[in-house]
Amino acid sequence: MRVDRTPLQRSVRTRLNRRQALKLAAAGAVGSLATRTRRATAAMAPPTAPWEAELTATISALLPQTTIPGAIIGVWQDGQPDYVQAFGVQDPDTGEPMTPDLYMRIGSNTKSFTTTAILQLVDEGRFGLDDPIQKFVSDVPNGDQITIRQLGMMRSGLPDYTEKVIWRWADQPQRQWTAEELLAIAFRQPPRFAPGTAFDYNNANTLLLGEVVGQVTGQPLRDYIDGHILKTEGLTHTSFPVGAEYPMPHPSGYWSTPAGDIVDTSEWNTSWGGAAGQMISTLEDLRIWTHALATGTLLTPASQRDREQFLPAPDEGVGVVYGFGMTDNNGWRGHDGNVLGYVTYPFYLPDQQMTLVALLNSSVDIFDSVALMQTITRVISPDNVWPNPPPVAVTATPAA
Repeated sequence: MRVDRTPLQRSVRTRLNRRQALKLAAAGAVGSLATRTRRATAAMAPPTAPWEAELTATISALLPQTTIPGAIIGVWQDGQPDYVQAFGVQDPDTGEPMTPDLYMRIGSNTKSFTTTAILQLVDEGRFGLDDPIQKFVSDVPNGDQITIRQLGMMRSGLPDYTEKVIWRWADQPQRQWTAEELLAIAFRQPPRFAPGTAFDYNNANTLLLGEVVGQVTGQPLRDYIDGHILKTEGLTHTSFPVGAEYPMPHPSGYWSTPAGDIVDTSEWNTSWGGAAGQMISTLEDLRIWTHALATGTLLTPASQRDREQFLPAPDEGVGVVYGFGMTDNNGWRGHDGNVLGYVTYPFYLPDQQMTLVALLNSSVDIFDSVALMQTITRVISPDNVWPNPPPVAVTATPAA
């Protein structure tokens, strides 16, 4: 998966009592359905989408069987009423129900913003996708061979830092990380393969792209994204925090630590995600952003074509392909995210002109999240069911 998906995170060792508590809490509250009609074409639409009742019933039945306390689901399709519903709870201890207006950490959906910034700068002629990374950042292993394009497409061969940092995050949840510190952890390891020869999803790639934006524009990545993406698209409830900031209201988020303890990470510092996974947003903002990302509204047609040069990404799922900061998951285009406690699926299905956003407040068992996405897509898009995840391997080691 995303900031996210490492073999460690997908091999979850849970505490049974806590797991049962999460399941019982999810069963205890189902939010009310809210449909609304924004588009003029929807004025003539039926009062409910043809799949609405089935979707609500299937999610309501499945969620209590998982480790996910709560979910916010939105589906928008031309010619149909909007579907927005919250299920389950924000916090199993209080039983407070989920609501559609909550802020959520969006993990590696941040990558879609960072790579959009890169492509905007390419459109301005500031550099090219095939420029080497050493032109902007020194001391990168194979930096004279690794291109900006390869970084955005996860084909650089660079090692990652994430698994080693996860061990420290559990012990030092408020530590403020810098990009330099994180990249140093990555670069102490040997490259995984020659640049451009294989796919390997890792956060060091996008962290480097964030450094490129800073070098070229002379401003921090978060400031560039705010001025050139968030304000342009009217994303008034999306932010790129410095550290542990998290706007209210937001739900608790649950993660299983390397030791197997289930913890609430909502107030923890996510600076280790940086350009690869630190941003925060809401259901409504992600609806807007996902459509813009998939259709290229902020880019030239040429840059959008570069974004859509999809190549196989076998460790992301069966049939999943990865472009420049955007995936295609059996027709669904976007970028999901997992920031250890929160899982986000914002995707657009061009064939059906349909947007789906699912926000979940647990990454205790990522297979529960996949099962939920498969359940949703079987109902709303039976010809485009969410792909199966790849097999799990456990290779994580403590930080050196």
